Amino acid sequence: MTMTSSGTADASTYPTPAVSLARLFLDRVAATPDAEAFRFPRNGGWASVSWRQTAPTVRTTAAGLLALGIRPEERVGIASTTRMEWLYADLAIMCAGAATTAVYPTTSAEDVAYILSDSGSRIVFAEDDGQIAKLRLQREHLPDVIRVITFDGEADGEWVLSLDDLQALGARHLVEHPTAVDDAVAAIQPEHLATLIYTSGTTGRPKGVELPHRCWTYVGAAVEAIELISADDLQYLWLPLSHSFGKMLSAVQLHIGFATAVDGRLDRLAQNLTEIRPTFMAGAPRIFEKLHSKVLQTVQEEGGVRYRLFTWAFGVGERVARARLQHRSPSLADRAQHALADRLVLSQVRALLGGRVRFLISGSAALASDIGLWFYAAGLPVLEGYALTETSAASSVVRPERPALGVVGPPLPGTEIRIADDGEILIRGPGVMSRYHSRPDATAEALDAEGWFATGDVGEIDDAGQLKITDRKKDLTKTSGGKYIAPGAIEAQFKAVCPLASQMLVHADGRRYATALITLDPEALAQWGRAQGLAATDYAGLAVAPEVRDYVRACIEELNERLNRWETVKDFRILDHDLSVEDGELTPSMKVKRKVLESRYRPLLDAMYAQQ
Repeated sequence: MTMTSSGTADASTYPTPAVSLARLFLDRVAATPDAEAFRFPRNGGWASVSWRQTAPTVRTTAAGLLALGIRPEERVGIASTTRMEWLYADLAIMCAGAATTAVYPTTSAEDVAYILSDSGSRIVFAEDDGQIAKLRLQREHLPDVIRVITFDGEADGEWVLSLDDLQALGARHLVEHPTAVDDAVAAIQPEHLATLIYTSGTTGRPKGVELPHRCWTYVGAAVEAIELISADDLQYLWLPLSHSFGKMLSAVQLHIGFATAVDGRLDRLAQNLTEIRPTFMAGAPRIFEKLHSKVLQTVQEEGGVRYRLFTWAFGVGERVARARLQHRSPSLADRAQHALADRLVLSQVRALLGGRVRFLISGSAALASDIGLWFYAAGLPVLEGYALTETSAASSVVRPERPALGVVGPPLPGTEIRIADDGEILIRGPGVMSRYHSRPDATAEALDAEGWFATGDVGEIDDAGQLKITDRKKDLTKTSGGKYIAPGAIEAQFKAVCPLASQMLVHADGRRYATALITLDPEALAQWGRAQGLAATDYAGLAVAPEVRDYVRACIEELNERLNRWETVKDFRILDHDLSVEDGELTPSMKVKRKVLESRYRPLLDAMYAQQ
């Protein structure tokens, strides 16, 4: 790899990490036993447990795994949505000295079998009967799986045990071997495998990323060092724990000791935020795009005085936000207007998230600067961060004291970031994976002898040391006229200007100009259709309505005004359905599978060039 020398962080400015995640958990229990650890849904309300109260559940579950014969670094799968039992299971796996194989709950039965087989997983925690059914369907391909432990599903007492069964087994094991869990924890070393996460795989089979304990303990120590989060914070966690972003937040919690409210049900997000009133929340850009669109669409439909007041208030808010982002003081007139705008409008937007949020964290994809500015104007700064599964989901993040839009901040303490001569971002530090599981060829391609990981992303480092992502290296596309286009940046901007947008695929490779495939958000589309009095009510019917196409065309025209001439989208098609993980068009982390879409919708794409 050929590299420039810019963008290096001081590796000495973070606390010494714990030896392992398991040790970190036991140390947290000992340090703040009576502090709140978790809140989770129960009987229509919320239950709360302290760190002291989590320990017996984790210990007996870990002892149950040991009783079933789990050995150090052997893999234990978890196939479940984000919920309290996921966290208990993961902590127990750590305390048994084993390693978690994370499985997205939406993964197909065939891919579940591949992941569990490739990882050599011995036991699987399966959320419910639906997850158990996948395992039974593929059981002949899972010879290594000796037991399935279910949270809510039906147990058979043989291959499938309930979580209560496992914990009862663990309790008996602790009577006979009272130090079993402590002995397992004491034997863990920083380089021992903690987590095996399979990359989303926009093409081909996913690769298993081996993340040892030192990756996660480093992340906790590094985030503590930048003083972004304190023990007094309350996190709302809905992100998939099968994704490295969610796992990273769990590791940071153990290090710092703040409380976390856990509920992965997205349909409960709005209500839960007003009930929990968190001080911070992390999410993928799509969540922030949907909230932005929902608020904007609602006030547009109300119209009249309320819409004019809303527009005025956010105009003031954005002027004040821009001044602060440019490190200058807003004018006296803007400060006076802002106080009124905040009282009448902006505070109501903050109330939708509970009214106490200090900041939001965005990761896993680019957030359009317009949307970031809108949230900042509302008093809800969105701090963008950057990393990959291979770098433990935390390599850089914008700091609240140095707010900025369109960048993903400086590196975390202890992480080095460089830009190769071809623009590729390279990362080195304690958070970088050890290897790809059973893939020495892929490991050698991505990780060099000096420990630099080639991310596949293209970016630059500005004069302030802030990293900016411009696109995926493999996603850069070149028109037949020789002009390079970064589809991801265009797609992010479109979502900012079109409240109805769900997904966009910009296509231009080897073509004379750019075109796009577009899908719309079903809920937003239905709401808009009702407000316009359209006869169609279903997605497919609305997608072909002339009024919808005219609206989207107007959004495309607004988008094109922001782009270079060679980047502009000349034509588009609205698909008759939204993209989904189940149809194989999105990765589990909601990234568009470009090659799949370009192959599947080749006739649509070709038609947009046939008559030009």
